[in-house]
Amino acid sequence: MDHNPVSSHQLGHFFHVDGKQLGQQYKDHFSDYHDWDQREHAQEWMLFAENVGERLSIDETALSQGELYTIVTNKAAAGRKGALVAMIKGTRAEDISAVLEKIPWQLRKKVKEVTLDMAATMIKAVRRSFPNASRVIDRFHVQKLAFDAVQELRIKYRWEAINEENEAITNAKRKNETYEPEILANGDTLKQLLARSRYLLFKHQSKWTLSQFERANLLFERYPKLDQAYKLSVQLGNIFTYSRAKEDAFKKLGIWYQQVEKSGIDAFNTVCKSVQAHYLHILNYFNNRSTNASAESFNAKIKAFRASSRGVRDITFFLYRLKNIYA
Repeated sequence: MDHNPVSSHQLGHFFHVDGKQLGQQYKDHFSDYHDWDQREHAQEWMLFAENVGERLSIDETALSQGELYTIVTNKAAAGRKGALVAMIKGTRAEDISAVLEKIPWQLRKKVKEVTLDMAATMIKAVRRSFPNASRVIDRFHVQKLAFDAVQELRIKYRWEAINEENEAITNAKRKNETYEPEILANGDTLKQLLARSRYLLFKHQSKWTLSQFERANLLFERYPKLDQAYKLSVQLGNIFTYSRAKEDAFKKLGIWYQQVEKSGIDAFNTVCKSVQAHYLHILNYFNNRSTNASAESFNAKIKAFRASSRGVRDITFFLYRLKNIYA
């Protein structure tokens, strides 16, 4: 029985033997792979109803060649043995529900909370499969929408700067002159300033380095709309961080909506509409301050194991290994 996600290649390297041959021996002779009761349908779905708990997470991951799988995990297992509840090929609500509804109703009705992202298919599948559960849209997915809106504006300005530089270079050549770009106080050109500001705009200013503070000051001085967009993204995150209860967060969201409307930033209007469409499930975060971090962590473990195995050649056997480690 597997306890840690160690590949045959890693074992082979450690013991100085042929890892590929070791893996084949394990598969054919030392494991119960060929007697596994879910082997025939594992590539389509795996289900471990005994791992259902009161608080679940649902998310998607790319397993092999971009093929998406929906994964349901039990938060109580903290990413260890007993974490994996179901793994289903694809993201269609009907396919997910068809598998999850194989779980006995007595277990499904005990699920009190499921964390997920804003995907309509996930919301529909959870509503059908776990009707008694509170659906909690992950706060970090909401915040990512805001960060993406900031980046969209930054990229727009960057393309404008590139076009302006190209025109300036062309005009300089016509005049038989050498083009000299403007060098800012920190040594960046305008084009470089916009490119190098990508990471600082994803971070709270309390985590900026001195050079990032300098870069941000130059950036926001040149592009006040970008300063406004960044502040809106931070304010949205602060609602989750500092609000004590749903009622408090609801009021602050209303104020934030008004600020977005005044800003006139199109990308943030889209974020605003998404939040308004899902605000009830977003505010459920304040019931237990639950996030989908455990699901993201579990997906990272799968990707790390896939990398240690040098990719997924035999999908069914790879899923069997995951079952042994996490189910």
